Amino acid sequence: MYQAVVFDLDGTLLNTIDDLANAGNFVCRTNGWKEHSIEDYKRFVGNGIPVLVERFSPCEFRTPEMLAQSLKLFRQYYAQHQSDCTRPYNGIASLLEQLKQSGISLAVLTNKEHTFAKQLVEQYFGQSCFDVIQGSLPNVPTKPNPAALLNLCKQTDFAGKRTLFVGDSDVDILTANNAHLDSCGVLWGFRTERELKQAGATYCISHPQQLLEIVCGT
Repeated sequence: MYQAVVFDLDGTLLNTIDDLANAGNFVCRTNGWKEHSIEDYKRFVGNGIPVLVERFSPCEFRTPEMLAQSLKLFRQYYAQHQSDCTRPYNGIASLLEQLKQSGISLAVLTNKEHTFAKQLVEQYFGQSCFDVIQGSLPNVPTKPNPAALLNLCKQTDFAGKRTLFVGDSDVDILTANNAHLDSCGVLWGFRTERELKQAGATYCISHPQQLLEIVCGT
């Protein structure tokens, strides 16, 4: 049984891919570049917005100046449209409620920029669902570097608790591995079961209710 669960956000709690893709393709259209498919964006996301912008930018336009300009455009568009299509995955709200009722400590750790992450989590799950919401911050290494996860556990009541990290990509599984925590890969997100298992996921699940069984030992 686990006493605390740390969740990734995009592809794990919220299906954000359409809004991320729309913001990326807005930048592409503005710059006169080829747009990308949803499947492309599922591969591009996971390492934070600056890396996402770099991945959808043509190689010849990845100069520091051009990336900075494209990143600014992305942030401006996404700030206005981050909730157009984004929704919680089916069963997530019920899962979180049941975990809270079981006395499990909950947190979000994402490579999405902190302001966007906090806004979205509170919009869809309220201000009291999670003990901690931690997005990407300046001068803090992003996942899969374990620094943010270890710091989160150290500075909260997660310290000393048996903690499970839950996410949809190899970035999340590697983060857990690097922090010496168990991990659970979710199959409703942006990546494949093969990727999650190759990264070393302790568990893989296809429905949120299965996580309750793992965490609570039911």
